[in-house]
Amino acid sequence: MEFHLAELTQWSFWVSVLSIIMMDMVLAGDNAVVIAMAARQLPVRLQQRAILIGAAGAVLVRIVLTVIAAEILTVPLLQAAGGLILIPIAVKLLLPKRDEIREKHTDGGIRSAVQTIIIADVVMSLDNILAVAGAAHGSFILVIFGLAVSIPIVIGGSTLLSRLMSRFPWLVTLGAAILGYTAGSMIIADRIVGTYLTSLLPAASWLVPLLVIVLVLVMPQALRYPHRR
Repeated sequence: MEFHLAELTQWSFWVSVLSIIMMDMVLAGDNAVVIAMAARQLPVRLQQRAILIGAAGAVLVRIVLTVIAAEILTVPLLQAAGGLILIPIAVKLLLPKRDEIREKHTDGGIRSAVQTIIIADVVMSLDNILAVAGAAHGSFILVIFGLAVSIPIVIGGSTLLSRLMSRFPWLVTLGAAILGYTAGSMIIADRIVGTYLTSLLPAASWLVPLLVIVLVLVMPQALRYPHRR
């Protein structure tokens, strides 16, 4: 990414800064949800550590992806693949682990939560990365600024949501529905898959996200049913 901050006028520079801050506040919401849902499966004393490690790992990957943002745009089926990856992650976050009690007190629990956080965060950050890269007008400093702004937003939001989910379990279901909607929206936003689906059925633009939400919420119940029997 070329560095041409000097070519920006002072006015356009501050417009870009404000645009990046606003986009981070809007787009970081679903990232905070998935981090909170992954961390809630850990004891309170380990949740903050998982959030910090997971967010740090996700930010490092975001930096790499942001630098090659132009190349990311040319990858076919990228958003559809990201949406499909996000579906089992959302289902997994609603499923209680069989060995949850044992894992909660070992490094395995943190490792699993961090892996989930990084994968899901990177998948859901595609739009965020491209939006920030566009608002930065090619300025590497503004790109780094955008990433720096997103860190406290995501970590602070994740910490708050994780605590709220522990007190209000229905928020977990709401969070899973949000992830399902995000996955469905990514599939529809894909230039190849989305265009094909909407050409077959114009209502697919809202029907696909709705069906994915239902799938995410129903699958954990279906998977738990044999164990209940």
